[in-house]
Amino acid sequence: MSRRDMILAAGVASAWGFNFLVIDWGMPGIPPLLFVAIRFVVVAAFAVIVPRPTASWSTIVGVGVFMSLGQFGLLYTSLALGLQPGLAALLLQAQAVFTVVIAAGVLRERPTLGQGIGVTVGVIGLAAVAVGRGGDAPAIAVVLALAAALSWAVGNVISRRAGVVAGRGRLGALSLTVWSALVVPVPALVLAFAVEGPSAIAAGLASFGWSAALSTLYTAGLCTLVGYAIFNGLLARNPSAAVVPWVLLAPVVATASAALLLGQIPAPAEVVGGVLLVAGVLVTTVDVRPRRAASRREALVDKV
Repeated sequence: MSRRDMILAAGVASAWGFNFLVIDWGMPGIPPLLFVAIRFVVVAAFAVIVPRPTASWSTIVGVGVFMSLGQFGLLYTSLALGLQPGLAALLLQAQAVFTVVIAAGVLRERPTLGQGIGVTVGVIGLAAVAVGRGGDAPAIAVVLALAAALSWAVGNVISRRAGVVAGRGRLGALSLTVWSALVVPVPALVLAFAVEGPSAIAAGLASFGWSAALSTLYTAGLCTLVGYAIFNGLLARNPSAAVVPWVLLAPVVATASAALLLGQIPAPAEVVGGVLLVAGVLVTTVDVRPRRAASRREALVDKV
């Protein structure tokens, strides 16, 4: 990778990491599922100018349900329940481990030795994070964040099974992200009404101020649309093994930002578990057979 591309990769990963703090900052007073619906209304609006991906409608709907609605509905809810942004960013990286396991069962992709080691190390790291999370992270919030990672992993496998290549041209995963966003707003709003009730939805819309608007612009505009455009350009110009590991900078940025700006210092066990999880994800991501290069591009691509 050129120095320019490394700077771009670091910038995108940093924006994705800071995204967790921005979501947490803009959400107070707004039901999390309503916030998800609003975010994806903005993303879906770009389907007017972004071409439809070369994928079936079943794939588009599947990716929308699992990678967008499931992942972010669960993630936003976990943050609303008190999960720290840095810990949320870390736990979400478990999607790479889950993807390898699910792909082995569903797609019959036999893991390499390195992937097996990476999954094992990642699971040990997850266990350490769960045990050492301290009293500030409710257990249900941790479970929901892991469920969000699992939902993302299912979406990864759906797109792999359909043969959708993230790095195709300048669009690829960006067009899939935009068009799958069409699936999200109505179900998210229905779930918000069912879970929170009409009065909470009305109060949330009334309290939707400048902080919520800026948060939505950041998550939908910068992280999703601009971030994906840049990241897919990097994948088009460079080997995926050189690009994808940069995504692991996201939880580091999220944790460091939460510590500096919010005073949320991770517990020692969280630090140890986080290092193990990131190491496991790194091994799982880069140690893949050459013929899996296209799949590898999708393993960690985040729509955060």
